[in-house]
Amino acid sequence: MLLAARELLAVRSPLDAELMVSDMLGAWWGKRLRGGDVEQILGEGLVDYAAKAGSPAALTLLISVAYLGTARQAAKAEGAALALMESDVARPGWAERVGAVKPAGCFVSRDIYGDQDTVVCTFAYNGEDTHALVMVVDYNMRGMARDAWVSTQVDKLLEQAGLEAAGNPMLRFEEIEPQQARALLEFAMKATKEAYDRKAPKLVSDSYSAYHAFARSRIKALPPGRKRPAPPHSEAPYTRERRAMLAAEFLSSDAAENLSDPSAASRCADHIIDYGCDQDFGRPRRVSPTKCETFLLDWLPRKVMLSPAEQDAMPHVLSAWVRFAGYRIGLSEHAVRATLDAVWEATGRFTEAYRDPTTFGLDRSLVERLLPDGDLSALARRAFVFPMLQGKHGDIDLDALNPADEADRRILLEIDHASEFDRPDFAEHLAWHQEIAGRLWNGDPPQMWEAAQRLIDLGHDRHDVLHVLIEIAERIGDHPDELAAALDDIADIPDEPPA
Repeated sequence: MLLAARELLAVRSPLDAELMVSDMLGAWWGKRLRGGDVEQILGEGLVDYAAKAGSPAALTLLISVAYLGTARQAAKAEGAALALMESDVARPGWAERVGAVKPAGCFVSRDIYGDQDTVVCTFAYNGEDTHALVMVVDYNMRGMARDAWVSTQVDKLLEQAGLEAAGNPMLRFEEIEPQQARALLEFAMKATKEAYDRKAPKLVSDSYSAYHAFARSRIKALPPGRKRPAPPHSEAPYTRERRAMLAAEFLSSDAAENLSDPSAASRCADHIIDYGCDQDFGRPRRVSPTKCETFLLDWLPRKVMLSPAEQDAMPHVLSAWVRFAGYRIGLSEHAVRATLDAVWEATGRFTEAYRDPTTFGLDRSLVERLLPDGDLSALARRAFVFPMLQGKHGDIDLDALNPADEADRRILLEIDHASEFDRPDFAEHLAWHQEIAGRLWNGDPPQMWEAAQRLIDLGHDRHDVLHVLIEIAERIGDHPDELAAALDDIADIPDEPPA
């Protein structure tokens, strides 16, 4: 990177320099390193290396990182750059203008469904080198920033956006306050970071990492002072009682009159409302083609245990919900029909995407005991913790035990350790197994099940895996961040796993 920084000496514009360094800093964005934070190890490591090099290229890199880096990187880079400048290391003419920008205007292009915002923020260096930062915020992905780029053709960009909105009734283009833009984009970038911290699959464009540092710094150039603006179609917070009232209103509406199974329809409506409230910023009545597809083909198959009747009813209930809610949020007839078309196009794929655990040979009553909360994503880890839930063990009827109950949970763990009753520390050891069982049952922290899966995939015995998790939890204690980091570092079990 220091060799590549030599090109910074040849550029004339601070904008070009900032974009080049942002691309460099984006090389490790979203990556994870075992044993430490990537921004500290690589980002701050680059700053330290450049400071020791002391060359003109190193100085230009440090000046740029002082503006574009994280808070720690920027502080270290600024100090190192000042030291090199005091030593009379040469720097290019653009160096004094890095980051010296002022916002010129902020705009947003919105679709009528409320699926996403395209935010355009324009800046200039003392009235020159005007440019625009463009970021796409996706509300179907919890409001995260999905894409970012920079344009120097600002007038053309704004003109095209205005013309597109004028000729398309499905779009709106308007100017917003810079404070609004800052609050919106800060939230969006935070949501993106949280998604990658959860090891979510790649959700952003290929260009996002290259512009990430640039975008972060430009957003800080906008004036603060506003709360994040509410997404389109936002409503007052939905309490549990208000959700029930909305479901009752739907089930008694004309849109739902042809639903043949009222009981299944009621449960499906609850899932639709919960999804809108919990995953879509409290907007259960917002409908769109993309939101309905995401709900049917992504969220339901991962998160919700549906009965056979609910599986059959769900596409029909969702279509009725679109008719019920679409007009209430002001969608046109064309927009409602487009959403209904999307639901029916997804219906065939839903039967393939949603795999009922009973199709894999699991007894439904067993699945319901493991999923009293209906969280389908928890099935594998809970079955791992409690593999013996059926049949008899001596006089104990395993089918009568509830793994969600602490007392029954302890009985199940005692049965799982029947061969270890004579160990002197049995009570303490069982208590640790109960601690790990509770954490895996609740998925807290998520890194614990991820670590267990890695070890299982390597062919390790279930009990050895649990003992490794116990050893780490016992060693780390009540420090959530340290526990998560230690679990992330597990790559294999030592030759002699902890007892």
